[in-house]
Order: sequence, then C-alpha cells, then structure tokens
Amino acid sequence: MHTTQFIRHGLEFSGSTLLTFVEDMRDAPLTFPTPNGGNHPLWVLGHLAVAECMLIQTFALGRSNPLAHWMPFFGPNTTPTADPSAYPSLDEVIGAFKTTRAATLAALDSMSDADLDRPGKAVPPEMAQFFGNVGMCFVHTIYHSCIHTGQVTDARRAAGREPLLFRPPNPAAKELLASVA
Repeated sequence: MHTTQFIRHGLEFSGSTLLTFVEDMRDAPLTFPTPNGGNHPLWVLGHLAVAECMLIQTFALGRSNPLAHWMPFFGPNTTPTADPSAYPSLDEVIGAFKTTRAATLAALDSMSDADLDRPGKAVPPEMAQFFGNVGMCFVHTIYHSCIHTGQVTDARRAAGREPLLFRPPNPAAKELLASVA
C-alpha cells in the first residue's frame, strides 16, 4: 500500500464515520456532550471543515481558505453556543464538509508519495513542527476528525441515543463523501 492510499483510506473512513454520527443528530445538532458544555455536533462539523481547508488548502497547497468567513464561529479557540442563529444551517455545514473533503481527496489524488515529503507552501513557522510537510497536513486532518468524532458520539449519548455499532466503510461511504449538497 502506498502512503497516499493509506491517507485516502483514513480520510474516507473518518469522514464517513463522522457524517454517520452527525446525520444521526440532525434533530438535535446543538446538543452539548456534557452537562458543562463542550463541542456540539454542528460546531464539530463546521470546525473540521474550516480546519481542513486551513491545513490542506492553505498550509499544504498555499491557497486561500474558502471557509475563512466561518472562522469567527468555527475557528480555533471559538466557544460553541446553543444559539442556532449563530451558525449556518446544518445542511449548509454538511455540504461544506463534503465539498471540503472532496477537494482534499482530489488534492491527494494529484500527489505521489514523494510529494507528501515536500514542505507545505504556507505553514506558519511556529506550526512547522506539527505541519511542516504536506503529508503531515493530511495525516493531521485524519487525527483531527477522529478526535472530534468522539465528541459527537458523546453528544449522541447526552441526547439519549444508544451507541451505533461499528460499521466498516462501505461503497456508500464514497458516494456520501462524493455527493455535494
């Protein structure tokens, strides 16, 4: 298996898993995972879309972040609120995540394993130890999705839902990620 194939699998799996849990919270996307707050499903999905654009489009590829306008409510160091008027609709955020992940996969498809070792084109110097090369930007995108998916599963439990059984990726996962709302 090539490194690009490994990364693709991680991106597809983490994306389809996250979307499965978020879709299950469609009727309660602002449910906090703990009595003390935390990151609710709508914030998680928007945050991951914004961060992925920052990591891949900006840091790795040197392009502008197409979701920069969402930084005030989904960016790093923002605090989720239960006010629905503070956010775009869940459908808009799902669409942005799918579009972002599709662009990430397209960028990956244009690369060889050797390309992953190249320095990112616009990594801030203070972040170079974490995101210094293109491959690190892709791998962190997978880790970041997995970390925050756990918060969505906690929000599901806080909403009284039973755990979903682990389901390995299936052919529908590619279709789910490829579809752009």
